[in-house]
Amino acid sequence: MTSDAAPGHAATDNAATGHAAPGNAAPGLRERKRLATRRAIQLAVLDLVGDRGLDKVTIDEISRVADISPRTFFNYFATKEAALIGDGPSLPDEESIARFVHAPAGESLAAGLGNLLGDSTHSTSLDHEITYRRRTILREYPQLFALRMATMKSFEADLAEVVAQRLVGDDAALASTPDLLDSRARLVALVAFAAMRHAWTSWADGENIMDLGDRVRASFVELETVLAGA
Repeated sequence: MTSDAAPGHAATDNAATGHAAPGNAAPGLRERKRLATRRAIQLAVLDLVGDRGLDKVTIDEISRVADISPRTFFNYFATKEAALIGDGPSLPDEESIARFVHAPAGESLAAGLGNLLGDSTHSTSLDHEITYRRRTILREYPQLFALRMATMKSFEADLAEVVAQRLVGDDAALASTPDLLDSRARLVALVAFAAMRHAWTSWADGENIMDLGDRVRASFVELETVLAGA
């Protein structure tokens, strides 16, 4: 989710730090090495592009700075641009999606979305240093920002599909009016994405005292409060 963007099923750099998300098991040695290599690549490309510009940086140079082979680079990213923009946001695991779709009695849609998208931060790369530096680079290269936003569109579509399932669960009659269902699902997905951006920018621009997943949930609580008083 991102103003430069960080808001697919579980694939925005929590993962890059090797820190376990709340409730998740700590990664094993192999996973920690993979995440460290991924982070090294991203830092290398950010350093080089920041110093010399995008067009003057090659994958061979990125690999040398990251202390890997070019072949290893391509195991992680298809292009230097992909390494710069990082992972797009993604939905969490199937268990979290099922919990959202088959909501417990009394759970509001906003609360369910807060939990679903809070869980999604566990599968999205969120490293504060990389996030901050990436935002600066994206401002300098509009074409990269456009690529980043394309990943947002894919996420919105995936989220709308899951929201539609929840809406039918809350009101079975919507299944007989697919156009209305699609319209409402897309509306909810777009509003949810805006709340995620609110959470992401609050987290990225602040001191990060709060876990990002909790920050997402808090933004949805704020949204529900505002709408209840409107």
